[in-house]
Amino acid sequence: MEKKKTNSKFIIILVAMVVLGGTYGTYKYMHSLAHVETDDAQIEKNMNPIIPRVSGYVDKVYIKDNDFVKKGDTLFTIDKRDYQLKIEEANAAMVGAEGNFEVSKADIGSAQASISVSEANVQSAGGNIESAKIRLGRITSDYNRYENLYKSHSITKQQYEQALAAKLEAESQVRVLQQQQRASAFQKSVIVAKSKVSDKQTEVAAANIKRAQAILEAAKLNLSYTAVTAAIDGQVSKIDIQPGQLVQPGQSLFYIINNKEAWVIANFKETQLNKMVIGQKVTVKVDAYPDYDFQGSITSFSPATGSRFSLLPPDNATGNFVKTIQRLPVKISLSAANDPEKIKLLRPGMNVDVDVHLK
Repeated sequence: MEKKKTNSKFIIILVAMVVLGGTYGTYKYMHSLAHVETDDAQIEKNMNPIIPRVSGYVDKVYIKDNDFVKKGDTLFTIDKRDYQLKIEEANAAMVGAEGNFEVSKADIGSAQASISVSEANVQSAGGNIESAKIRLGRITSDYNRYENLYKSHSITKQQYEQALAAKLEAESQVRVLQQQQRASAFQKSVIVAKSKVSDKQTEVAAANIKRAQAILEAAKLNLSYTAVTAAIDGQVSKIDIQPGQLVQPGQSLFYIINNKEAWVIANFKETQLNKMVIGQKVTVKVDAYPDYDFQGSITSFSPATGSRFSLLPPDNATGNFVKTIQRLPVKISLSAANDPEKIKLLRPGMNVDVDVHLK
């Protein structure tokens, strides 16, 4: 009798296990028809690198590891004495450039005045030449008449010679006035050439002023860069700088993590992707907070598998090909319906389990 009881218990336990196993297997099968899951997924957030824009020695650090900061808060300052000297130097160059510009403008004004005087002299000489030519014409007529009278012995030789002398004097005066006119015209051309040179010098001086202004603005801008501020609200990472440390432009010093926005990068097997599309609902379970289910949706698929973005991507043409299932990164955005305080608790790199609702 005792043996029969043992067999009955064993059968009951076996049946129960089969029923439970079957039920669980049926549930998992039905679940797999409407869900795709992976635990190869992590939390991601925007990590803003703090990179100085000028070189120098760190003067003072205003933050500590893991501090929360607001946009515009000063994180640290760089010794600004060298940049203040650059501003003074640029100011001096600016004053010199402005002085040269004023001198060039004065030279142009003087040249323009000289051109006006020379032009007046040329016009005056032209008027005197015309008067001298009229006088020469009258005297020449008188000389011709006196010459005929002298040939007919109607006048004395002295009268003839006086008429000849008057004619020669008038011709000489015309030649002198013409030479004076040519000299005035030449002087005018020289002054015009000098004026053009002054114009060029003024243009150069104006360009030098603009260059000095640009150098001055650049010096002021570099001075403002000696105070490194936060570009976003967030939490700083470990601070690896100390007062007196030399920093260089483009050197990544630490990070500010934006705690207001988070998403998930899930690496699904390529065999899981055939039913996944953008917009499908996703449930995210974070290992650190198992009691809260985050809601999200598929936003995008990576253009290549994760191995293709590695430092040394595999090359299947080497002859050592072993087929392995590849994984494709999928971006999952967390919805606005999630508790904002819970979102702030998430940290980049945290492991999560992702459940995609196919239906």
